[in-house]
Amino acid sequence: MKRKIIEIDENLCDGCGNCVLACAEGAIQIIDGKAKVIADKYCDGLGACIGDCPQDALKIIEREADEFDEKAVEEMLKDSKSNSVETGTLACGCPSSVIQTFPMAKGSCEEANKPVTQSNTESSLGHWPVQIKLVPVGAPFLKNADLLVTADCVPVAYPSFHADFLKNKVVMLGCPKFDNADEYVEKFAEIFRTADLKSITILIMEVPCCSAMPVIVQKAIDLSGKDIPTKKIVISSQGEILS
Repeated sequence: MKRKIIEIDENLCDGCGNCVLACAEGAIQIIDGKAKVIADKYCDGLGACIGDCPQDALKIIEREADEFDEKAVEEMLKDSKSNSVETGTLACGCPSSVIQTFPMAKGSCEEANKPVTQSNTESSLGHWPVQIKLVPVGAPFLKNADLLVTADCVPVAYPSFHADFLKNKVVMLGCPKFDNADEYVEKFAEIFRTADLKSITILIMEVPCCSAMPVIVQKAIDLSGKDIPTKKIVISSQGEILS
């Protein structure tokens, strides 16, 4: 039958996974780093996922497609939920949810219970709170600051976070996947208008969903009308600087 259905432009898609979370029917999955409609029968064609794409890669078209099958959707979601419980991963199939384990540093088990003096590893944190949601727009520590906007997984993955990135910076930390992107844009825009920031460093993980953070910051800069020097740094899941 000919009906409305979602079309995804793979050239525009950056694999952030926002559309996967927005699709209640589970019709979209991230495959080989790109969002794909896994089967026409799972897509109702209503387009709830479109507004969540930062790259405008999704649109509604009309073409020959299998009829939307609500029963098949229910069965597929049930199977996905069961599978996610068994494997410990999210049903959405986003790469950021894949469980990974890494080899521990040599001798870490033997050294773990020994008392150590960490005089050379002092905290570089100079303020509180740090969560994007909790930092007040008018916080005094934001004035004329070098701002570090970081995905909340980075301090866990990167072992020298304090020494290499946090020192002499004000940090705002959050998750671009699970938090409200529109609220972030509005909050950052107001901060950028009033704080007279010296610079912004954006620190993200290599997983696709993290790619939304630079987009959020850039939208806020555009909305604020300010020209602020910005740098992006990408960290691998094993704690290496990729770019």
